[in-house]
Amino acid sequence: MTDSEPIDDLPAALRDRRQKLERLIAEGVEPYVGRFRRTHTTAGALALLEASPDGVAGPVTVAGRLMTRRGQGGMAFADLQDGEGRIQLVARRDVLGEGAHRRFLQLDPGDLIGASGPVRRTRRGEPSVWVECFTLLSKSLRPLPEKWHGLRDVETRYRQRYLDLIANPDVRSVFVVRSRVISAIRALLDGKGFLEVETPVLQEVPGGGHARPFRTYHQALHRELFLRIALELYLKRLVVGGMERVYEIGRVFRNEGLSPKYNPEFTMLECYQAYADYEDMMRLTEEIVVAAAGAAGRPLVTSYQGRSIDLRPPFRRARMVDLVREATGRELAGVELAEAYEELVEPNLWDPTFVVDYPVEISPLARRRDDDPRFVERFELVAVGREHANAFTELTDPIDQRRRFEAQAAERAAGDEEAHPFDEDFLRALEYGLPPTGGLGVGIDRLVMLVTDQAAIRDVILFPQLKEE
Repeated sequence: MTDSEPIDDLPAALRDRRQKLERLIAEGVEPYVGRFRRTHTTAGALALLEASPDGVAGPVTVAGRLMTRRGQGGMAFADLQDGEGRIQLVARRDVLGEGAHRRFLQLDPGDLIGASGPVRRTRRGEPSVWVECFTLLSKSLRPLPEKWHGLRDVETRYRQRYLDLIANPDVRSVFVVRSRVISAIRALLDGKGFLEVETPVLQEVPGGGHARPFRTYHQALHRELFLRIALELYLKRLVVGGMERVYEIGRVFRNEGLSPKYNPEFTMLECYQAYADYEDMMRLTEEIVVAAAGAAGRPLVTSYQGRSIDLRPPFRRARMVDLVREATGRELAGVELAEAYEELVEPNLWDPTFVVDYPVEISPLARRRDDDPRFVERFELVAVGREHANAFTELTDPIDQRRRFEAQAAERAAGDEEAHPFDEDFLRALEYGLPPTGGLGVGIDRLVMLVTDQAAIRDVILFPQLKEE
């Protein structure tokens, strides 16, 4: 919609609002106010009324979006919604005066307004702000959606998340919980002496995982760079440098498909602790899950998608080779073992399970087991059929690490785009000496899915990637 677009060419619902906008401007009313001071949120106004001994509180000044308006004649009612809830507005002609009351009746659902007046209940007991004056803050030129059902509307919810947040308070509550979960994880790690750091998003070598990266180009440096696929290698460089407990919570990017479990950009927590191993990381992972459930207000014995789940530590521990033997009756190793596990076992693990001791072939950054060098000291936390965390006792031997990178390079040369790239600078860092270290990565989005009972990753990411509209 542009200034030159004729109003008569607009759909009726949009045309009506544009005409109202023009009338407001002609009457000298500013339809887009630059500043407004409110004294109370809707929740604050309701709390003020509850605390009042005589049933009247205020006056207050509230502000938010008009969701519904009803009533004509000398009295009108409306529901005002802000970031904390809703409250009813009562507008009377004998209080506002003829002109202001007429303008109140011309407000549309979706308009942002501020309103002042005392707070008391109506005859039906509804807590309300009895409006003595109001201000139009921002005229809405599009009608709010009325219904949210069916595949088409689901797609609209994701593409126009702002409408989803306006129309569905439950959606907003999921993202409030997401913020609280991240804050709780930060508080837990900070309390254990971890230092939050930031590492490069643009990298020359996109290491730390098996994934196809996104490519970009730096014009000034005249070189190709990649968006990071993990946080690991830079954080371990910091441990080499003497920062013995570090973590980062940040976006990582993997050039892969879309599904209920995958989004090409997602949020990871990675933390590294010197003088720790993967057993220590298991205990830390359990604490993180408990902290996340607490931040979400969920009991540890709860449900996910209608099925009971027990989040109480200690979580079950099981060797990958044993789980696959139970499922297939065969003793497998190497890549064949990992493939059988992903296909036959992982989707059926419901309660939290630490799957331990992965084949060395698929774990180029983890320390080999002393008692069986075919496997490494690695675990993944699996729950509700999907991975939530991945951790190692880190490989500190630079010579072994070089051999692993060389083996991965051979796989890459043979056509495996997700094989780990060769990182000479990381090897150089290891040659200065990495202390015994435990490392952990947690998928924040999947953890939030678990503690908010959401089935799809798109429901916990505010602006998920989507196919072309």
